[in-house]
This record gives sequence, C-alpha cells and structure tokens, in this order.
Amino acid sequence: MARMLLNIAAYHFATVDAPDALAASLQAAAEAGDVRGTILVAPEGVNLFLAGNEPAVEAVLDVLRADARFDGLEVKRSWSRAQPFGRLKCKVKPEIITFRRDGTAPLDARAPAVDPPTLARWIAQGHDDAGRRLILLDTRNREEYGYGTFENALTLPIDNFTDLPAALAPHREGLADATVVSFCTGGIRCEKAAIWLQGDGMDNVLQLDGGILGYFERVGGFGFDGRCFVFDGRVALAPDLSPLVDDAA
Repeated sequence: MARMLLNIAAYHFATVDAPDALAASLQAAAEAGDVRGTILVAPEGVNLFLAGNEPAVEAVLDVLRADARFDGLEVKRSWSRAQPFGRLKCKVKPEIITFRRDGTAPLDARAPAVDPPTLARWIAQGHDDAGRRLILLDTRNREEYGYGTFENALTLPIDNFTDLPAALAPHREGLADATVVSFCTGGIRCEKAAIWLQGDGMDNVLQLDGGILGYFERVGGFGFDGRCFVFDGRVALAPDLSPLVDDAA
C-alpha cells in the first residue's frame, strides 16, 4: 500500500508587508520536500492547500509558526494514499480569497462565530439557544454544494464568491428574524461573508468556525447531506474525511 500523505487546508488573516518574500520562503520549503498544492499570499494573509509526506508538510507550516503574525494558525488535516495535486503553485494576489469588498479582511476583529458542537446542537433542536429560528447560509458556488451541503441550507445560484452579495439580496428581508450561520469549505469565505454582512447591517449573522471541514473533524456528518467538495484530485470528502477519489499513483 502506498504511504499515506498528509493533506492540509489552512488560512490566516494577518498584515503581510512583504508578501513576495513570504511567498518565496513558503515555496522554497515546499519544493524542498516535494510538497504540492496551492500557496496564496496577499497583504491580508495566507491561504494554503497542500499535500505531501507529513514531515515535509509540517516543514512548510513551520515557516508560518515561526512568525508571530501567524499565532493561532489553524490547520485542517486529512489523509490520502495518492497525491491529489499535480504540481505546486505559489502566487501573490490582492486577496487570499477574492471578494472585492472593502473591509472584509478581519485583521482587527472577526465576525462572531459559532463552534461546530454548538451548531450541531442548534440543528438538532431547530433553533439557537435564544429560540430564534436557524438558517444555514451556504457561501459556496453551485458546483460545490452540488456534492453536498447542510440539510435545508440556503444555497445561492452563484458561480463565484464575488456574486454572493447580489444573490443574497432578495433573501435579506426574510432572514431578519433568524440566526443566520454562514458556512463554506474551510472557513475563509464564510469569515469574509460574515464580516461584510455584519458591516452591511445584517447583525444576525454568525460564521461557522472552521467551515465544513472543521465541522467534520469535530462533529462528523450530523445534519449534513452528502460530501464536501474540495479543490484537488480527491474531489470531495465524506464526513469521516475519506476522499471520493483516492487512486494510488
């Protein structure tokens, strides 16, 4: 059997004054260990999707752990027999996830969040702890939620994250009396969406801490129907984090 490879998804918002230099350091560490995947660096932080032998992937993460700006970096881990990425891509971009809305990088403060066990409890009881009805807002695109989403979630007919504000607009009034929990794959999009919506007057929005993958890690698949789409050769992960496609090369 092929040796199991560590797959990680991680992001962290922090002010990066020299993104090119940070990107070069991360790329060098990844290339040294034949780690593949995507590294995105922007003035607002970093976003990583990587896979390789565990020590080599940890060596890439050590570059960030050595920098105080990335204290609290949270990493979601899963395993595969096959390498799900064809090559390493390292890019410097204006945003670590493109949204094109000012003030959506939580560099000073995050939007309020709900942890996975609490959300699971709310799903089970059908409302939050104050008795408000619960609406789960999927901030992903239609291809992604086609593989699976939370039961009865509000999904939007979007192809790009930048389309979310306009697609959500017709629903805003109907959500006013609910507690709305935004969610996405690993947390980055729901974090940006929640902070933008809070700033846009929708103060009843929370973000799911860690996204779907964090929910799977801590809770499993309770209330979730299907798999979570991921942006690599595994295609989608089940609630036990097993891949839909895992052919050893």
